[in-house]
Amino acid sequence: MKTKEYSNGDVTVIWEASKCIHSGNCVRNLPEVFQPKERPWIKIDAAESKAIVDAVNKCPSGALRIK
Repeated sequence: MKTKEYSNGDVTVIWEASKCIHSGNCVRNLPEVFQPKERPWIKIDAAESKAIVDAVNKCPSGALRIK
């Protein structure tokens, strides 16, 4: 199972690739952070922590979560 963590020192986003259903909610809600064509695809410093948490909480599959 491929799992990656991205942290800004305030929050950590955990992404589990095997759970991702590619709904695109993350990209639509916070495109400055979630950029699937880039590597790393999560630019954790591109937005406020609250905005990141709000976007992650909209992930329907649970592939993204906050630690």
